[in-house]
Amino acid sequence: MKMTNIAMAVATTLLASTSAFAAEVYSGSGTSLAIGGYVDVGVGEYNSEDFKVHQVSPRINIEGKKEIGNGVTVDAKGEWALNYLDGGNTSFTTRLGYIGATHEQAGRLVVGTQWAPYYDVAGVADKPIAFANDFLYGSNFNQLGSARAEKMVSYRNTLNVSSDVAFNIGLGWQGETTDSAITASPGLGAVTYTRSSADYDARGQIAVSTVFAGFGLGYVYNQGDVDSEKARSHVFAANYGNYGKGLYVALVYGDNDNFYNGLEDSSQYEAIAAFGLDNGVNVILNYESVEDDKNDKTQFSETAIQVEYTVTSGLVAFAGYQIDLGNDIDKEENDEYTVGARYFF
Repeated sequence: MKMTNIAMAVATTLLASTSAFAAEVYSGSGTSLAIGGYVDVGVGEYNSEDFKVHQVSPRINIEGKKEIGNGVTVDAKGEWALNYLDGGNTSFTTRLGYIGATHEQAGRLVVGTQWAPYYDVAGVADKPIAFANDFLYGSNFNQLGSARAEKMVSYRNTLNVSSDVAFNIGLGWQGETTDSAITASPGLGAVTYTRSSADYDARGQIAVSTVFAGFGLGYVYNQGDVDSEKARSHVFAANYGNYGKGLYVALVYGDNDNFYNGLEDSSQYEAIAAFGLDNGVNVILNYESVEDDKNDKTQFSETAIQVEYTVTSGLVAFAGYQIDLGNDIDKEENDEYTVGARYFF
């Protein structure tokens, strides 16, 4: 198998993940501009104990690219989450915003709010529309850079060992920041509002992965202090196949200190098996859990059976049922289910 620049392919996949059906509004003289994204809607008990109409994760993005010479292409992207079901509430919130530069040999440099190198490795199981990899999106994932990383500088490239073997290298850095939040706690006759904050020191991460004969292997390390405590994460991942086309399987394991929702010592597990048929039907089974290893308590554990059907290019119907396997926190078990559709534009 002749290896190409896999790091560039990974970066391109992440860039195009929400704009595969983007409408190109301008192209000429080495410059292009496109608008993309998708909207989705479902009916069921989804992130709620009530049966109702809901959305999953709709967004809209604008992306421009310009060839500036010497083999360098500069691109810029802004992406916003949409809230189009609740009238009167905030309609747009920032998901992505960055400027990047790519060169075939020199690699890719991106500055801004972006998908992190951590996600390049840990996101291999985060594929289904409805029920996917929740532990990547903890209470402070933007500051920790476990999925979309705020205010990050990243670099990606590929190290070709031979014509058949190459390693993708990803580096990420985030500067110091303070994050504050207000939480509401019901009380007797009143609601108590509490402001909490956390100080994040400069944070770095390094990701290494490879693909050979359809198999992918990856490792990522992420570290930086939070409130003077070392918050670090090791993630190992393996996958096989292409999601939606035949057999796809992936396994993800994370070992953390003060990383996931402030737990001193935690472990994360995610497994997915999917089979995409030629008629557009993709059948998916996934499992996920997070363990508080210090106190030997399960934070959550769940499994889901899902079906996605590509009705036509740009339109996917989905249905899923997630079974709550129990935890040691609230002892309640709340299954979830949904039926819906996603329209790409």
